[in-house]
Amino acid sequence: MKTVISDLRHDLNVEVIRPGDVTYDEERSIYNAMIDKRPALIAKCKNVDDVIESVNYAREEGIEVSIRSGGHSGPGLGLVDDGMVIDLSPMKDIQVDPKRKTVKVEPGCTWGDVDAATHEYGLATVSGVISTTGVGGLTLGGGHGYLTRKYGLTIDNLISADVVLADGNLVHASENENADLFWALRGGGGNFGVVTSFEYQLHTVKNVIAGPMFWPIDQLETTMKWYRDWLPDMPDDVYAFYLVSEVPSADPFPEEIRGIKVCGLMWCYTGPQDQFEKYLKQARSAAKPLFEFTGEMPYPALQTMFDGLFPPGYQWYWKGDFVHEISDEAIKEHVRFANIPTPLSTMHLYPVDGAAHEVGSDETAWNKRDARWSMVIVGVDPDPENAEKIKTWARNYWKAVHPHTLGGSYVNFMMEEGQDRVEASYGDNYKRLQKVKAKYDPDNFFHINQNIKPAI
Repeated sequence: MKTVISDLRHDLNVEVIRPGDVTYDEERSIYNAMIDKRPALIAKCKNVDDVIESVNYAREEGIEVSIRSGGHSGPGLGLVDDGMVIDLSPMKDIQVDPKRKTVKVEPGCTWGDVDAATHEYGLATVSGVISTTGVGGLTLGGGHGYLTRKYGLTIDNLISADVVLADGNLVHASENENADLFWALRGGGGNFGVVTSFEYQLHTVKNVIAGPMFWPIDQLETTMKWYRDWLPDMPDDVYAFYLVSEVPSADPFPEEIRGIKVCGLMWCYTGPQDQFEKYLKQARSAAKPLFEFTGEMPYPALQTMFDGLFPPGYQWYWKGDFVHEISDEAIKEHVRFANIPTPLSTMHLYPVDGAAHEVGSDETAWNKRDARWSMVIVGVDPDPENAEKIKTWARNYWKAVHPHTLGGSYVNFMMEEGQDRVEASYGDNYKRLQKVKAKYDPDNFFHINQNIKPAI
């Protein structure tokens, strides 16, 4: 491998980081500090030519490859032990077209970068809930966030993509060009190539009304039953994800409630301002809130609200599932596991209905279009000594509620859970994805991911 590394440094105009370099440990670090992988080399790609050369070299030398964008992959799929990381983080160009309401984004950008660029024009697209997340992984997994009920999934707003394939060729994918690849990219993860550019549809979103509302944890059963019946009937402008958490020990939360376990809502409202109060009153009618902190704010301010609570370098372990109906039996299990193990551990139910339901299950690789929520159970803590504690809690919680779900998960909420879970997440679309994989990556060159095996 030393010869391989030496050859790569000599043959390619790519900055290469290897074990022993001063910056190696920094460059191999990712968001989830529970992951400790040691690549043989990290290729810092600054442009498309760097990506093509890196792919060609790895293929010709038989080196395993992972693709890193923002480094937020829970199981650390942006890294590979003893292999080559194609690191896209230096590729950060953003081009906003305010007339067409589109933005073209390179894969090294975070959603915070995109929000900053588009907000200048009073525009936004659908992304996640933490601004440090990279655009690449979130998009290719499907993407959902605060604007999903109004504007669908991130992939529903993807117009086109430029992709470096396993054979080193650069192709363009859209509804009109390489349409089968474009279909697969929208939810199929990093299975089909290295995306070097994403083009998204933008929407007029400048300010939103947003913020948290907490109820005492003993109101979980009452409020979750109310929430499951209430939200699906709300206009698409009303977004609120349900949470089980602990009140952070930080502003704006009063000292007297810090550290208290709560259930609640995280709001994002895009409708007429004078209508929001009636939705607040409906939530207050479910149970008396312990705390409210909602108001008008720039959309990027909402997107960055969790960044300080969840910086890079913490221990993370998560489990997810799609949910159609929140049954009484499931709610009993949520109540049973509400005693979260560490202050930052949490459970979220993210709405994926509204506009996301206007797209058919076979129109993109994302199969679970009948899901109303994407559930994630997350064990989080800064201390590595608590890693086993948060893993055990998340796994046991998931095992208890899993029988009451649709059986598959948002792939971005999966650890390395095996082939059965991958297939369950894609459902009826899996075989079609295998055919696309066989066409564009027949040797499964791109397999450090939630892998879709090529059709035989």
